[in-house]
Amino acid sequence: MAVSTAAAGLIGPNAILQTVHVLDAALGRDLRGSVLLQAGVALPPPDVGMLSETDCAAVHRALRHLLPAQADALLRASGQATGDYILRYRIPRAAQRVLRLLPSAFAARLLARAITRHAWTFAGSGGFSVTATRPLEFTVTGNPLIRGEQSERPLCHWHAAVFERLYARLVWPKVRVTEIACAATGAESCRFLLCPDPSVGLAPVGPSAPLARRV
Repeated sequence: MAVSTAAAGLIGPNAILQTVHVLDAALGRDLRGSVLLQAGVALPPPDVGMLSETDCAAVHRALRHLLPAQADALLRASGQATGDYILRYRIPRAAQRVLRLLPSAFAARLLARAITRHAWTFAGSGGFSVTATRPLEFTVTGNPLIRGEQSERPLCHWHAAVFERLYARLVWPKVRVTEIACAATGAESCRFLLCPDPSVGLAPVGPSAPLARRV
């Protein structure tokens, strides 16, 4: 079932705000200032609304350029912090309690549907779909945060960490989210595989046919 985007070209502010917080805590404001200067992006105010996906991508790109050895971990930390923000302010506590009480397979599907409905906040002008459920797999097409990038390895640590934090807190405590294909490496799209518990392998969470849910 298609869902239209309400704000193509815009992404939620946490793509920058949480990255700023992570940089301040880990490396200090001077280094954070260097990243923003390299990106050509001003520091957004804490109450800023949706941001240009181009600016968000520029900050992530500058971070990778200036701190290549640390960028993956820093962007992952930013994604985790973004997930924490969503849990604190965007998902009602009652809904969180219900998800934790439900059988994990059912909760996983419900959370995937909720993520799909709000995908415009992290996919911007790109597209998002739940492309498989055995195991659960998310796909971002035209990912604006790495659009035009070229790399020998996947770059979407921020997205993977957001998904992982939400599922770890609400469905599978041991979940691991791995980007198994990335547009930056030449793949058609960015694909994220969710493994409920790496120690026991992949578990199905529904029918084997791909879901036709896209934005």
